[in-house]
Amino acid sequence: MKRLNVILLIWVIAVFYSCKPKQILSKDADVPMEETVSFKLIQLNDIYEISPTGGGKYGGMARVAHIRDSIKAITPNTYMVMAGDFLNPSLIGTMKHKGESIKGKQMIEVMNAMEFDLVTFGNHEFDLKEEELLARLEESEFAWTSANVEHVTSEGNKPFYYNKDGEMTPIPTRYIIDVPIDGEETLPVGFFSVTINSTPQDYVYYKNYYDAAHEAYDALQYEADVIIGLTHVSLGMDKDLAESMENVPLIMGGHEHYNMLVPTVNGTIAKADANAKTVYVHTVQYNLETKQTSIHSALLPVNDKVASQRKTQKVVAKWEKILEKKLNEFIENPSEVIYYAEEALDGTDDASRSEQTNLGNIITKAMMAAYNNEVDAAMVNGGSIRIDDKLEGNISSTDIFRVLPFGGSVVKVEMKGSLLEQALNYTETKSGTGAYLQRYNLERKDGQWYVAGNPLDVDKTYKIAMSDFLLTGYDIPFLTKESEGLISVYEPTKDEVATDLRTAIISYLKEDK
Repeated sequence: MKRLNVILLIWVIAVFYSCKPKQILSKDADVPMEETVSFKLIQLNDIYEISPTGGGKYGGMARVAHIRDSIKAITPNTYMVMAGDFLNPSLIGTMKHKGESIKGKQMIEVMNAMEFDLVTFGNHEFDLKEEELLARLEESEFAWTSANVEHVTSEGNKPFYYNKDGEMTPIPTRYIIDVPIDGEETLPVGFFSVTINSTPQDYVYYKNYYDAAHEAYDALQYEADVIIGLTHVSLGMDKDLAESMENVPLIMGGHEHYNMLVPTVNGTIAKADANAKTVYVHTVQYNLETKQTSIHSALLPVNDKVASQRKTQKVVAKWEKILEKKLNEFIENPSEVIYYAEEALDGTDDASRSEQTNLGNIITKAMMAAYNNEVDAAMVNGGSIRIDDKLEGNISSTDIFRVLPFGGSVVKVEMKGSLLEQALNYTETKSGTGAYLQRYNLERKDGQWYVAGNPLDVDKTYKIAMSDFLLTGYDIPFLTKESEGLISVYEPTKDEVATDLRTAIISYLKEDK
């Protein structure tokens, strides 16, 4: 009955904002006064998981496919778009299948099954190595567009190529969907796309987002009757674009992970929740006589009350089995709910790399618990947290692996206070990067560091639980196993909970229930 209610809601939206051309008759005579053409855009952004999250309650790409099918059954002119960030990060993406790194292959297969119409790059697409991204582009069966991202090659900067109808084609700086009207007539709808340059790579060149967007926008004014943005930039950048483009009634954006509908002088900026907890359904109506565009945006929840499309679910199930097999090597019953987060646990990149978070507290508390709290403090680099999302409600063991897909062990070190202070001071200067530390029992007040509530003593020896990665010298160049001031390093055995940071957290949360 609950599923029926959701589908009924979708049908009401679909019918009320019909995609059929409409004629409005004069009160005085049966003479058409104007005609409108309608179409629908289903917007997703920042999707890292193909399966539902929160113990199966939220999201799920097969559910989104079902929503699209339900709407499209009534309104054929329905198009599904992705505003960036879908190839990375994900837990399954860190694994190998048949000897090859997965790195977003699962998402491409799912999106092909869903029959996406148009996508653009998010910054996390460029987490992939060059050859990995090129492979994903070749596997995709949907259109791509970007006005400001180019491929750095030995022959200069060029467009990336994607698979269009079996042929590798340059990704265009703008894209047009021809919406059917009647017979052979169509309504050209133009899209421009830009991506934030927050993930630098040697093989990627970012044009200035503002200039590139305007260049595409200027061209589309001669090519399309309706112009819409499909972006992956910050809200402030979206606002700059919206307020400078008079003829753009809608920008479908990504990068922020929570839903919003932000009005501007000229149009509206829309962003859905990450991991398909919601999707936006935009009904666009274009008046052929007045050349005016009106838009109605409805935010639809994607939850366990929505059925799953069979075709997409079959692909999702394939990858779920691959993931489950791998996870079972680490822990029994990966889907077990081990914690309930009344307040969302912040695992977003921006927070993890610049401020102490509640998720960081849990991770570092668990690290201390792995050594029976017989240490003074704990710390882990914020860059280890790769989920770039917020977790709320039911948290499963799988979710913990999603948070820390690269794992690693928890080591116990004895170190001089002078080295600890040096490391803490250094990482404070690295705010905004993966070197920033999430910590417990380590606090800075008025320029002074405190350990377990007491001022840090540079001459004292402290016992610290930390991720083994911190001793590689990658994030903190002077912190290695050979560092002066590092007295001892204890590495856990395979039968100890500290042998894997993720299982240490799971054990801690289970005991804390």
